[in-house]
Amino acid sequence: MTRFPHDQFAKDYLDQLLSPIGTVETSRDIAGEVREVDVYFTPTSISNDYLLSLGLLGRFATTSAVFEPFRNAVTPSQIRSCLSKLFDLYAELERRARRDSASLNPSELPRLWILTPTASTRLLAGFGAVSNEQNWLSGLYFLPEYLKTALVVIHQLPRTPETLWLRLLGKGTVQQQAIQEITALPENSQMRQSTLELLYDLQANLQANQNQKLDTEERALIMALAPLYRQQLDAARQQAKEQGLQQGIQQGIQQGIQQGQRLIIENLLQTRLGQLTPTLAALITPLSALPPQQLTPFLLQLSQLENSESGIQQAQHFIVENLLKIRFGELDAQLTARVTSLLALPPQQLSQLLSQLSQLSREQLLGRFPQASP
Repeated sequence: MTRFPHDQFAKDYLDQLLSPIGTVETSRDIAGEVREVDVYFTPTSISNDYLLSLGLLGRFATTSAVFEPFRNAVTPSQIRSCLSKLFDLYAELERRARRDSASLNPSELPRLWILTPTASTRLLAGFGAVSNEQNWLSGLYFLPEYLKTALVVIHQLPRTPETLWLRLLGKGTVQQQAIQEITALPENSQMRQSTLELLYDLQANLQANQNQKLDTEERALIMALAPLYRQQLDAARQQAKEQGLQQGIQQGIQQGIQQGQRLIIENLLQTRLGQLTPTLAALITPLSALPPQQLTPFLLQLSQLENSESGIQQAQHFIVENLLKIRFGELDAQLTARVTSLLALPPQQLSQLLSQLSQLSREQLLGRFPQASP
């Protein structure tokens, strides 16, 4: 679980949007002090249709770029830090070119795009940032030419489809309006689906961080995001149900629903953990058989795990432990000890046993692992 959910969301979001047309490095280290730029993008292919679908962000992505998104209004100190990292990156690229006996055209140096919800007139004037509405939209302010830097003031961008993917990185009503526009996109849109999944992750991370102080806008964002996952799950179930109804068999309906839930679980686990171990894959079948009101809390908890070996182990233990809780209630020491025994089973046997859990009594389950001790 990330300590900075908005920062991680912005990096993952830009990575998702830009990776089809280039190489994206998030948290890229630069030489000198131990520092990193948030997102470093290098175009590798030019897909005009895809660039057009990104709108204003697509115009930014026609050349190499560094993106530094800020959740709150950027400060002069933060801008200076961004410029310092940019110049360090330029020096690194120039050293590499000399080492390779290659020339580096100034036009090949990446442009820095600082994404900020708001910016005061004083701050813009202090850095000599000016608009260029003859060639660009309102809300963009360019620093002097050789600095190759621009501030994107998100809340000043016109509310048009061209700015949608950038307005999602705003705050408050601007961000919530963008969420509504993305939700209204055609359901078969891959960009819509991928973005909603990232927004769901953001909502789960914000909820997990509620022990820290959340501001009013973050609480409003949680409320705005809360229905998104439910909508996706309901849509998947409805589609599966319709598929089953066409078969005219009640069993087909149930199988269709479980298939839809299985796809959701697989996508979530692969997104959060990066891979499905044989044991995790075996746990998907009993998990997908749960009714929606029991499955949803599972997915909320699983979405908060880190992509690591320990995260995979935690996921496996969490699933087995809570499947036992659903069947037997709170676990005593004897049942808790069986969690480890269950996870030691071959994957196929584990899946079969957990799928039959509703037919087993407590004594029957304990009897299968007599050697386990609390």
